[in-house]
Amino acid sequence: MAAGYLEILRAKHAARLLAGTLIGRLPNATAAIAIVLFVRAEGGTYSLAGALAAVYGVANAVGQPLLGRLVDLHGQPRVQLPAAFASALAMAVFAFAGTDPLPLAYAAVAAAGLFTPPLEGGLRALWPSVLRREDQVHTAYAMDAVAQEVMFTVGPLLVTLCVSLWSEQAALLVLNVVGVLGALSVVVSAPSRAWRSAPREAHWLGALRSPGLLVLLAAFLFVGIALGSITVASVPYADEHGGDTVYGWLLAALGLGALVGGVVYGARPWPGMPERRLRVLVAFLAVCYLPLMLMPGVVAMVALTALAGVFLAPAIACAFVIVDRHAPRGTVTEAFSWLVTTFTVGHSLGTGLAGPVVEAGGALWGFAVPSAAGAVSLLVLLATGRVLAAPVRTAVVAASSENDPNRAAEPRFSSGDRA
Repeated sequence: MAAGYLEILRAKHAARLLAGTLIGRLPNATAAIAIVLFVRAEGGTYSLAGALAAVYGVANAVGQPLLGRLVDLHGQPRVQLPAAFASALAMAVFAFAGTDPLPLAYAAVAAAGLFTPPLEGGLRALWPSVLRREDQVHTAYAMDAVAQEVMFTVGPLLVTLCVSLWSEQAALLVLNVVGVLGALSVVVSAPSRAWRSAPREAHWLGALRSPGLLVLLAAFLFVGIALGSITVASVPYADEHGGDTVYGWLLAALGLGALVGGVVYGARPWPGMPERRLRVLVAFLAVCYLPLMLMPGVVAMVALTALAGVFLAPAIACAFVIVDRHAPRGTVTEAFSWLVTTFTVGHSLGTGLAGPVVEAGGALWGFAVPSAAGAVSLLVLLATGRVLAAPVRTAVVAASSENDPNRAAEPRFSSGDRA
């Protein structure tokens, strides 16, 4: 199982790009908890802390596809690094100014979210130029999905470590400085500097003019809703079975299940079309949400929660492949960024939807939300099978490389991503 991943990491630049991207995304992965802890340390209310964290999240959701389009137009170094500096500077303003004056605090966190560099989409655009075989790129997508689960597990721990060693203010500053260093490591690498998006047709919709991509975004909006609702529905269950410790175990089990599923999925090549495979993965995802409504004892519930996460990372990894197939030429970074944004928005909608449902019907009805959302996601994919069956781009041999003065033909995973 490890052989495929080791082959990827041994490829020139691969380990550096993966590590740099994960480090560069730490400020984004830890922003919500870091903002909440800082506001509470400043004497602010939980409502204010939640509002500021929400502003950051909304701004981030808006900024990712916009910056992704700029990356496709102007290259990675000219966009990613200035954006990383701007985001870190805005968060530093928030860290030193605090919550007074309040308009400045809102403006600072909004700017920090808006200018968060689209490193996630950028990495996925780079994989085809770093890894020459299609099966390697698919494995890299799975490894990327697994690494995300690790990052979102380790990130909050790093925040609490910084707070315990120094302060809440230091946590904001240190993690954003580290994030800039991660972005810098990526953009000064040879693949990032050499990468150019394929020539694109001028269109105000950009990547969103692809029907297949719109279908994928609609499906993953509901996957995000399912995941967000689980985080809320788990609260009343934990309150009745042991409190915060049980809640922590449930969320950790969800992440562990996704990590294990992603590792197993990426360890081997899968036959057939990825669009058909995604429908199967989402079907399993929806089915595995159903047992959560049984709400058994803690040990069994932790096991069921881990099961609920098993097919999440494989579904995300498969979606990465489909994005590359359906993104119009010259829009691959923007397309990947749209998937990130849609999933984030869905997660936020899920937390907002599950709250009133839990208040009205308790944890049982709360756990019904992810089951329903997973089913709707599957229905979207089933109803639009013909749309997904007609990708905009397919894996072919590129006619030429934009950075090859001899215009020599060379194999590519996707003709739309050249380096």
